[in-house]
Amino acid sequence: MPSPMRFLALASVFLSVSAVVPPGKQGALNQPVDDTPAPTPDNDAIADTAGQVNQKSAVPVTAVPSDNVPATTVTALDGDLVNATVASVVDSSSRRRKRQSSQPGEYIEVFYPLAPGVHDASIEGTAYLTYTVVNNATYNVKDCLAFCDKVDGCEFVNLYYEFNNELLDFVFSEKSNLKCAAYGDIHTAAEKTNFGGQAGWAAKDLTDPPTPEGFSLVFGPTGGANNAPGYMGFAFLDRYDPEACAVLCNGRGYDPVGGVCQYFNIWRAVVDGVPTTYTCSMYYLVADNSTAVNFGQGDLVVTLSRGYARNSVVIDGGFEGFTECDDFCFATSYTNWVGTSQAGGDEDATIFFFNQYAHTGHGSGLLGAAFGDDSDSGTLTPAQPLKTEAGRNYVVQVFVNNAFSNAQLEAPAVVNVLWNGKVVGSVKGFQQYTPEQFNVVGTGYDVLAFEGGAAPAWSFIDDVFVALL
Repeated sequence: MPSPMRFLALASVFLSVSAVVPPGKQGALNQPVDDTPAPTPDNDAIADTAGQVNQKSAVPVTAVPSDNVPATTVTALDGDLVNATVASVVDSSSRRRKRQSSQPGEYIEVFYPLAPGVHDASIEGTAYLTYTVVNNATYNVKDCLAFCDKVDGCEFVNLYYEFNNELLDFVFSEKSNLKCAAYGDIHTAAEKTNFGGQAGWAAKDLTDPPTPEGFSLVFGPTGGANNAPGYMGFAFLDRYDPEACAVLCNGRGYDPVGGVCQYFNIWRAVVDGVPTTYTCSMYYLVADNSTAVNFGQGDLVVTLSRGYARNSVVIDGGFEGFTECDDFCFATSYTNWVGTSQAGGDEDATIFFFNQYAHTGHGSGLLGAAFGDDSDSGTLTPAQPLKTEAGRNYVVQVFVNNAFSNAQLEAPAVVNVLWNGKVVGSVKGFQQYTPEQFNVVGTGYDVLAFEGGAAPAWSFIDDVFVALL
């Protein structure tokens, strides 16, 4: 016979179990899902940092002519001024695609040389890329524009003579002092502050940047930045570079509440009519144009705002496609997800329509017998294998809630994450909805599955997300 203390403990557990109304009978969660509002951008911090950063530059006197463009630089991160490459900030790298260059003739002259003998200056502005020298036998505009055509990201060139530079006159092989400086943004005569015959030529229309790999354009360009929930932080870039912003988003540390970065908003800050910096704001929730309502403050104006969402290879990771009712219902499968039970099990993996069980929206997946009539585990898997790229690294994120029953009953709860039949990670024990991440390698045709649940240690999963790293 068990000891009296053991008997009391068993009786306590029995009473706890008997008091639990199972999910299939619309039982209440032991702890309601946390609905604390997600953070929004600190626009004052962004504006204050824009007032501190100085990204204006011109051609360095000792620089060698080249059509190679240095890597994009991060000049501020979450309010702190820095000077680092994007790769060093995230300890990562990204395959970059060259934008479509402007075609010859798609330029307009935005300012003209001053009269002979009048002291003039070259541009000192944001997004300086590189420079070359062109034949100075004539004022060679055509060759300068052709140089811009082949420089990745070039939107503007400043053509000017530089005198008394021994490197140009005697050292560099071109033996020319007619400089052609390329910039990734359009500048005006008001920015001719580097005194030292100036003309500026700009692309007739700013070129649409290529959409970064693994992302989709949501909106833009507009004159409003997002003021949306799920904000993670911001960085300033030394040029308008969505691909660099995508790398920062992919490499952003996991938010303990919202998980991985799933969206970014890039925009140009213009202060007193002059381009000043390029903001990359990151979010763990996907936003859209409806929240692009920050048009600037004070002398700062938002321009060229674009939003990009990170692509997931999981179809309907939030179970929102399950719409068999408008209040409460569940099923073992629907178009996008399939639940399976062990032999002899009954509804051990199900999909629910019920707001109170979901992390977001109305849909969620349940592991464990919906009516609590067995203690077998179940398996939920997308209805179709995931279309990945073979050999590429991916992150699997899932929000797991092991808090339907009390902490004692949920202590043995476990959710195993399987990639092509192999366990790549597990989530154990009592917890509210928490984002969990696991790194995997794609094969081109991958099967993702979540296995677990043993009533009364039920497990809910929601917002499954699988994206390129």
